[in-house]
Amino acid sequence: MVRLRFAPSPTGNLHVGGVRTALFNWLFAKKYNGKFVLRIEDTDLERSTKEYEESIIEALKWCGLDWDEGPDIGGDFGPYRQSERIKLYKKYINLLIEKNMAYYAVYDKNNNIIHVSKEYPEKYKDESIVVKFKVNKNINTEFNDLLKGRIQFRNNLIEDFIILRSNGIPVYNFTVVIDDHFMHITHVIRGEDHISNTQKQIMIYNALGWEIPKFMHIPLILGNDRKPLSKRHGGTTVDYFRKEGILKDALMNYLALLGWTVDNEIFKFKDKINSFSPEKISNKGVIFDYEKLEWICGKHLREKDINGVYFEFIEWLKYTEDYKTENIISENKEYSLKVLGICREKINTFKQLKEFMYNFFIDDFNYEERFVEKYLKKEWAKDVIKVSIEKFEKLEDYSLENVEKTVREIAELKFTSKKNTFQIIRGSVLGKLVTPGLFESISVLGKIRVITRLRKAEVYINEYFGK
Repeated sequence: MVRLRFAPSPTGNLHVGGVRTALFNWLFAKKYNGKFVLRIEDTDLERSTKEYEESIIEALKWCGLDWDEGPDIGGDFGPYRQSERIKLYKKYINLLIEKNMAYYAVYDKNNNIIHVSKEYPEKYKDESIVVKFKVNKNINTEFNDLLKGRIQFRNNLIEDFIILRSNGIPVYNFTVVIDDHFMHITHVIRGEDHISNTQKQIMIYNALGWEIPKFMHIPLILGNDRKPLSKRHGGTTVDYFRKEGILKDALMNYLALLGWTVDNEIFKFKDKINSFSPEKISNKGVIFDYEKLEWICGKHLREKDINGVYFEFIEWLKYTEDYKTENIISENKEYSLKVLGICREKINTFKQLKEFMYNFFIDDFNYEERFVEKYLKKEWAKDVIKVSIEKFEKLEDYSLENVEKTVREIAELKFTSKKNTFQIIRGSVLGKLVTPGLFESISVLGKIRVITRLRKAEVYINEYFGK
């Protein structure tokens, strides 16, 4: 059976590069009816925390990735945390020592080796004692990468390397071999920054006489300076994009596009299982485009079922702990759906949606300065607002069609230009000049709200600019 794994270290929040790696492993496993395993590599005792582990698991679940075995659900080949597998690792370290393929090395305070032996050097127990793997320098190590083809390493260029630290914790290149073997991992898809590690891992596989999994090293996600994506380029974690209001479907859609050729740009990744093929993954570095991600998010916002957007928006408000807005939006779902429906046409993220929607729900908003300076202060402003109040009060059939007709009639009175007329009404009822469509906004706000807000603007003019 095809078995793949994603094995993050709980030393920080989940990076989008890690999510893309997990996604390709997940797609590969699902395509071939295999298993996808989550393993936590927490042997970095100083930096690993339970909080980061929980954060990573939560982020993966939010992204829509599920696993068949893992630390939270168990499985036949656990435990799935490396910190719980130390006894197993030491058993095979001892086996390598017995086979004369590894040895104890003692370092002094200046990091110089002062003793090596096959037996544990008891007399040096107060020094730094490690176990090193013995490299056979007379051969080369090679493997066939599923993406990059044949890769060969010259063993005479590498020194014997540590497999057990002085603190009694095995190193990554050793533990990953033991874990992948006993978890029956058949394919390892990971970033190309691991290529150099593959040499050491294959040496350990060969030393233990175990079958080597198939490796595939994918290009890293880069910033616009073509260096690996990091904080200097902007946000890089799932948590960051989630707080920014990026939809999970959009994030996974975009990550799938980074290096994978598909026949259409906008999709849900779970719909692409059958069409996934590792041969379609590019061997070129891919640049993370924040604007493209936002554009894709906007596409998902507009194509998604409106009720789905509503509930996901509510969940986002809870995640960002904006309970005030959550309560406002939840109080009147029918009205909120109408507001959301017209607002999502002009925005790309939930953060933008919140800003766009907010003034539909509160009447005591402040007017933005640009609106006041450019429109409210003008001589014609009061006349436009006065007539608008009169006409909307008389409007009995408050349909979108009649709202548009009424606003156009006001513009035809030519107190000012049509654009100015539209903008003074827009700013009066929503406090700002960039809003959803004017006619749609007035229609959704409803007759009472619109008249109340026009009167507020009339009072504002009288108070600040005189009668």
